[in-house]
Amino acid sequence: MVIYSIYVVSKSGGLIFNHDHTISKIENEKSFCFPLDLKLKHENKRITVEFGQRDGIRPGHVLYAVNGKEVTNRQLDDGQDVFTVLENKENFPLNLKFGRPKMTTNEKIFLASMFYPLFAIASQLSPEPKCSGIEILEADTFKLYCFQTLTGVKMMAVADRNQNGVELLLKKIYELYADYALKNPFYSLEMPIRCELFETNLKNLLDLVEKSGVANI
Repeated sequence: MVIYSIYVVSKSGGLIFNHDHTISKIENEKSFCFPLDLKLKHENKRITVEFGQRDGIRPGHVLYAVNGKEVTNRQLDDGQDVFTVLENKENFPLNLKFGRPKMTTNEKIFLASMFYPLFAIASQLSPEPKCSGIEILEADTFKLYCFQTLTGVKMMAVADRNQNGVELLLKKIYELYADYALKNPFYSLEMPIRCELFETNLKNLLDLVEKSGVANI
């Protein structure tokens, strides 16, 4: 059981804080012969699979290493261009490491802004008045929990499907937010939270939950 990430969304729907606690890394390193049976493209400062799949490597996966050398943008650690290496038959066979793409800050901001209208739509669809909106979204690999405060700020957590007590955890995170962010004289509402005490205590809280469970917080 694990907590993957925490998000704090402002009343207006903007992402003001996010923390990746446990990142699930799924990587595949395979040996390839020439010619490469995957079509790669360079986009958004990373090399991704555009077409073709094998051994768990699928379109959208990112190339992270070539023969153990990390890929940055479209270059290897030694400065070589990745596509130049892949186009040279004499370099094969090559060990290529692919993995799921890491979510960028801009992508997190976009997804947070998308959740805001979904939350509002859920409230409007309710047959009963004063609906609290979306509290849990369940997928086959995770659950997303949302706790909306009286001021409209949303505390959100992405957790393992079998993780218990996440609702209580979100309320404890709200207490940390109130103690270390709202009481900070340099913090302005609706602005990104850049408070070391808040982040440190949040990390300690998440570590405690994973070690001894929600009952001990």
